[in-house]
Amino acid sequence: MSIAKSQGWDKVISARHKLFDLRLSEVLEYRDLMLLFIKRDLVVQYKQTVLGPLWFILQPLFSTVMYTFVFGRLANLGTDGVPYLLFYYGGTMLWTYFSTTLTGVANTFLENAAVFSKVYFPRLTVPVSKTVGLVVKLLIQFVILMIFYTYYLVKGAGLHPSLWVCAFPLLIVWIGVLGCSFGMIISSLTTKYRDLNQLLSFGMSLLMYATPVVYPLSQAPQKFRWLFFVNPMSAPVELFRVWFYGAGAVPAEMVLLSVAITALALFAGLVLFTRNERTFVDVI
Repeated sequence: MSIAKSQGWDKVISARHKLFDLRLSEVLEYRDLMLLFIKRDLVVQYKQTVLGPLWFILQPLFSTVMYTFVFGRLANLGTDGVPYLLFYYGGTMLWTYFSTTLTGVANTFLENAAVFSKVYFPRLTVPVSKTVGLVVKLLIQFVILMIFYTYYLVKGAGLHPSLWVCAFPLLIVWIGVLGCSFGMIISSLTTKYRDLNQLLSFGMSLLMYATPVVYPLSQAPQKFRWLFFVNPMSAPVELFRVWFYGAGAVPAEMVLLSVAITALALFAGLVLFTRNERTFVDVI
């Protein structure tokens, strides 16, 4: 290192020997690279589709119509007085952001093995760019939701938004960190255990029904409420409805437990991801 400094080198790449040597500052240094990753993901996903970015809007709308018919009409599940369209669209929007972030980050090592093995850059830039890039999709869906929301407000649907709606960006960060953290944990494990990658989509489908996405927390059976407490996505989904619709209630214990799980998952994800990036090429 001293020789490199004496020769005036701008960048020195050295091996990481400490467990907690995360070098998070490097991620900010490569922000231009992250912008390229974000642009790549947005372009590639809909490059050869007819409707293109319109799928950002159509996917949650199709899901909302299906949930309204199945859970609202056939199963007759309540929505705490919230119109079906707003209830299911809002829950689907948040869940889609979480699930796509988690599954996208979970495939980081498998999808980028060729690039990682040839050139150096902070590997954390990939999951971070994936998480930030999906915010664009979320915001487009949120704008559509606000159009419907304004319609129902004018119609007098009994919505009671609070000042907490200004904290919606924090809710996005919370969900993004949660999805990215668990994604990094899974990506670190799938390099050795490919079965996890096969179980991921199936597990996400089950987890959605253990989250108050298609039904409010008030409809959950009392004996299973502990599942919603340990599910860190329950609190942000319900908080969104409380803030924007004035419907439902979220126990403070659930919020605190979800924040604690998010922080723990973030720490574990960063450590495992950073440790695994040193040896994953030999495994894959």
